[in-house]
Amino acid sequence: MHGADIRVDASVLELMGVRLEGLVPATILPLLLTMVFYLGPLVHSAMDNPDGFTGELKSAFDVRSWRLCVGDAVWIRNQVVAPVTEELVFRGAMLPMLVPCTGPTAAIFTAPLFFGVAHFHHIIEQRRLHKDSMRVILLVSGMQFLYTTVFGAFTAFIFMRTGHVVGPVLCHSFCNSQGLPDIGSALQHPQKSALLFSYVMGLLLFLVLLFPLTDPFFYGAVPVCSLAPPPAFVCQIL
Repeated sequence: MHGADIRVDASVLELMGVRLEGLVPATILPLLLTMVFYLGPLVHSAMDNPDGFTGELKSAFDVRSWRLCVGDAVWIRNQVVAPVTEELVFRGAMLPMLVPCTGPTAAIFTAPLFFGVAHFHHIIEQRRLHKDSMRVILLVSGMQFLYTTVFGAFTAFIFMRTGHVVGPVLCHSFCNSQGLPDIGSALQHPQKSALLFSYVMGLLLFLVLLFPLTDPFFYGAVPVCSLAPPPAFVCQIL
């Protein structure tokens, strides 16, 4: 910013999405939007639970289960450390640097490419373990690059619309806990029609709510948008 003589009335932390204004809606609404997208998998999980939706809710609020999770280093890595560090780097730090050069819309689709490439280290890991052939490893890594890039674009969009990093962090953590939607299993389920309906409804509701739930009206002025050359469509209140 100093090298390019870019001057804004916001601190570096505010540009990175660490701020108080609009914090409550930024904590709730993006996560709600993500859960709407996962309506199909959530319904699927409830159908497979012997206690149905009640059992899912009890499991979600079970204190003993949460204590076991907090004591699990792998859970801490996947649900806390990875979401916080990756979102701070690839959204909080990278987007404010890209926006002055590319504009907000292009930055949303550029930053996730770095995020996707950053997962290619799994190729080396799998080769060392000798679990699969190189062809399978490259195929799996290619698929991982695809969905991490798509997910990265989503959280970059959330960041640019809300000006907060907490939303992307919580969405990242939730998606890590859910994994990719298992469409194949849904197609073989005894209640296939109801499940597919919930999958489709989740996608449609997600598309309908995408802009309303990320409207900057809820979050105040977005500091990172002050770096954007006009016109900045993504930053506008719609």
